[in-house]
Amino acid sequence: MAWIITHSVAILTDALESLVNVAAGLIGVYSLYVAAKPKDKDHPYGHGKVEFLSAAVEGTLIGIAGVMIIIEAVSGISSPREIHQLDKGMYIIGFSALVNYLAGTACVRIGKKNNSLALMASGKHLRTDMYTTVGILAGLLLLYFTGISWIDSAVAILFALIILVTAYRILRSSIAGIMDEADTELLQGMIATLEKNRRENWIDLHNLRIIKYGSTLHLDFHLTMPWYFNLHEAHREIDAMTALLQSQYGDSVEFFVHSDGCLDFSCAICSKQDCSGRQGSFVKKVEWTMTNVLSNEKHRV
Repeated sequence: MAWIITHSVAILTDALESLVNVAAGLIGVYSLYVAAKPKDKDHPYGHGKVEFLSAAVEGTLIGIAGVMIIIEAVSGISSPREIHQLDKGMYIIGFSALVNYLAGTACVRIGKKNNSLALMASGKHLRTDMYTTVGILAGLLLLYFTGISWIDSAVAILFALIILVTAYRILRSSIAGIMDEADTELLQGMIATLEKNRRENWIDLHNLRIIKYGSTLHLDFHLTMPWYFNLHEAHREIDAMTALLQSQYGDSVEFFVHSDGCLDFSCAICSKQDCSGRQGSFVKKVEWTMTNVLSNEKHRV
């Protein structure tokens, strides 16, 4: 409505963004519905990956809107249009900016709480839309007081480029999820938690991998424990590690642990005091880091 009454291509920028928000929101709602479905025979890891596809579609729609805006803005520079009732148009998009900010903040907060990429992508998009609207308003105010017609198209092109950057980031994030790209920040935090709360029976941790399925974190690794532990003793150690990580990352973390018995060279890095099977002297503790925990090799001095 603001674009119809003003004929401002800068306001058209905001209008197309809003239309993309509606389409992306509907796609996001459907993806959340699918992601919430329980695991079944055909999807043993759940349906969470659909959120990455949803984010990819949203990023594509944002990119298309950005390209359309640039085309319209360039056309406006070569053939300037007379702008009408600019003040009313600014009131309308100013109100929309406030609504977008409140909705976006709520989406990001709930998305973080539930590890939902779709909600966080939508929330970030809405907040970015608010920031672009404020910038567009600043440009329109300049146009309002100066009357220089090309300012309208220049503002539209500037914020179309910002929209394209947002589209790239959303697409980059969704493709990373589809391709199971390692989440460095998550891995660093998890390894730091394990190192800080390390028990003496956790001699060695290696081949750690994390895969995201929507709000579920699928974690698998090899844990080296004393070779003489029976199944019950080994399982207690795994339960302790599971409880530790779930206290930090929630019940959505699922574990697949391969238990390894320690070997002769493990004695050099094992600080266990009451070890009944020690075959060598303790030399030094090996700190768990991104480098040695992700590697598929048992640690040694």
